[in-house]
Amino acid sequence: MPTYDRQTTIDAPLEDVWQFHSRIEGLEALTPQWMGLRVESMIGPNGETDPEVLEAGTEISLSMRPFDVGPRRYWTSLITERERGDGVAYFRDEMIRGPFDHWAHAHTFFADGAETILRDRVEYELPHSGDAGIGRLVDAAAPFSRIGFEGMFRTRHRMTKARLE
Repeated sequence: MPTYDRQTTIDAPLEDVWQFHSRIEGLEALTPQWMGLRVESMIGPNGETDPEVLEAGTEISLSMRPFDVGPRRYWTSLITERERGDGVAYFRDEMIRGPFDHWAHAHTFFADGAETILRDRVEYELPHSGDAGIGRLVDAAAPFSRIGFEGMFRTRHRMTKARLE
């Protein structure tokens, strides 16, 4: 399964970086404008709407319209794991409905003195990658998906640094 990884050091304490990424406002602030992100709804693990913190069990429904081109693409993610330990924090979201055959995104934060190492790791499968015939075309296009991920995550990491440092 293809993966994408990006790591950046943020000159800010772990707790600040963790708290920022633990709220939907963090996602909204870090998503590049060109993605045309809209949060459609959020349901917390206990059924509450618009929970303050993205706890395990939170379901987030989003839509995107990159570059204002084409129809909106809808995406629903579930926060499947969330842990905070001594010097490390982690949460994972998995797409349960959306444009990929598979998408699992691990957000990991490591304390490094007064700084924080931010690591994003995405496991993904492009649509139709398992289909005979079409799958070969999708596999041939897979390297180009990394270009899109690179631009998006580079922007997200740069914006995290600008906001928290």
